[in-house]
Amino acid sequence: MDWSPYHVQDIETLEKVQKRVTKLISSLKHNSYKERLRILHLPMLKFRKLRGDMIEVYKILTGIYHSSVSPKLPLSSESVTHSK
Repeated sequence: MDWSPYHVQDIETLEKVQKRVTKLISSLKHNSYKERLRILHLPMLKFRKLRGDMIEVYKILTGIYHSSVSPKLPLSSESVTHSK
């Protein structure tokens, strides 16, 4: 499995692991999954994946990666920060 899964089945498999692990904490096992995450200050996998993707794009755009290994992203010459 990839470190950043994009197949729904892989994402669901990883989320199931997190659900099971959070139930191992005896004081939380009767709480809902979302409540366990809130108490433990853990985000859902979907959020972690999106955040990780945004960090990677930032690193590429700011030149943190060496240009020989960084993918070339096409940049727009227009600067749009909001929609009307």
